[in-house]
Amino acid sequence: MLNFLRRLLWRDTEPVTASEVAAAARERSAAGLPPDLPPGSRYTPEYVRTVARFAYLWAWPLVNIYNRYWTQDWVKTQTFLVGGVAPVTPINRLAMLCKSIDPGQRYITCPSQDLIYGFGVLDLGREPVVVQVPDFGGRFYVFQASDQRTDAYADIGSMYGTKPGFYLLVGPDWRGDLPEGIIASFRAATNLGTIIPRIFYAEDPDDNASLQPLLQEVLAYPLSEFDGTMQRKDWSQLPTLPWVKLKDEEWRWVNPAKFFDGLSDALKACPPLRGEEAIYALVESVLEAANADASLREVLNEAAQEADTTLVTPLLQFRNFGVSLPHNWTTVVNSAQFGTDSYTRTAVAKSNIFINRPHEARYFYQDLDADGARLNGTRSYRITFKKDAVPPVKGFWSITLYDKYHFLFENEIGRHAVGTRSRGLRYAEDGSLTLHVQRERPEEEHLANWLPAPADDFSLYIRAYWPLPPIDEGRWTPPPVLRQG
Repeated sequence: MLNFLRRLLWRDTEPVTASEVAAAARERSAAGLPPDLPPGSRYTPEYVRTVARFAYLWAWPLVNIYNRYWTQDWVKTQTFLVGGVAPVTPINRLAMLCKSIDPGQRYITCPSQDLIYGFGVLDLGREPVVVQVPDFGGRFYVFQASDQRTDAYADIGSMYGTKPGFYLLVGPDWRGDLPEGIIASFRAATNLGTIIPRIFYAEDPDDNASLQPLLQEVLAYPLSEFDGTMQRKDWSQLPTLPWVKLKDEEWRWVNPAKFFDGLSDALKACPPLRGEEAIYALVESVLEAANADASLREVLNEAAQEADTTLVTPLLQFRNFGVSLPHNWTTVVNSAQFGTDSYTRTAVAKSNIFINRPHEARYFYQDLDADGARLNGTRSYRITFKKDAVPPVKGFWSITLYDKYHFLFENEIGRHAVGTRSRGLRYAEDGSLTLHVQRERPEEEHLANWLPAPADDFSLYIRAYWPLPPIDEGRWTPPPVLRQG
């Protein structure tokens, strides 16, 4: 215990790990001692409230991923596709959709209609996971493997020149040899995480049909099942389960009423970043104090609800985080590589979780028109890209409309985005492209460029996959959203 405290207090010694923090707390508890506080100290309710509010914002993404893990851990023997809208698989496997994601799903915010998604939850502490990559030819794709913090770590995709074959995802403590037949391995900072393949497809039934055989070779499975051959799975034959169709908001992966019940377990699964050791110790000490005092436990739960309402919920609005750009657009420049930027990490996890790294994709967000008023379907808007001024990319670009909860708006023509994959976009004689964003159906000449809007608030979202230097260097930003009438 003395050595633990010495290392905790003096930063020039070896960092304290989360397991040591937990072990020290257990040691004191077993000895009938109070939490690790300096001699003569005790916690006031307001102190506990202050630490709890910080902890809720700071650890929200970690708990989000941890909860996705344990809610999926019950799937033991078979891969399911829930209602055709969201893949659900055993741990350390993935499942692929066969078409674009259903607009009615409420399990993940800001889904794209340009891509066919896969999804899987990983626990690399059990064993490494093999990822199969088919030969996609010239088709754009990227496989995002992210850790419990939603930071990405695997370089698999078109922008990396990835060769078809097998790749290995390993946990932080794995020390094995790379098996013969595996091209490369990628090491995660945490054992828990996710894998999300994204494969582009055109707005063309023939293109979708030609993609299906390739999707069958997109798999992830434990290393113990690797035999050097390309395995296949016909995702269209997956059985389906009943699913709860939520009306508005996202499935509550983080419940403030239960946040502090599971926080300690979530932290144990996620070792601290360099410099975070003291934060872990601080939060754990408050949890220990609340476990020993029912009144402090009540303060914790009140603080979680307060933090959810005042700190996290506002982060659903894109205008409340990121880098400000001209015409009220915003962006993030450290997506999926947040480091110690816990504010942006939580903001992205709340508003549009699982976005790619900046060199894989850049995202531009808009809640407001050019005059600073909230985008709303009671008004009509125009967005004009000048000649040769659509997002400069090597992959693809699109602009998607999301409702106020950041889900796709189901509309009469089934259109949620326009961009590279759109068939029939109409350009003006001068080469410019004008998009019409409005609730009412426009005149026929503008129909191909129409993005249908809901009756109330909405947001716009530009994706630029495999961005070129003008985006990387900040020389390209989106045009204004101009209110009409």
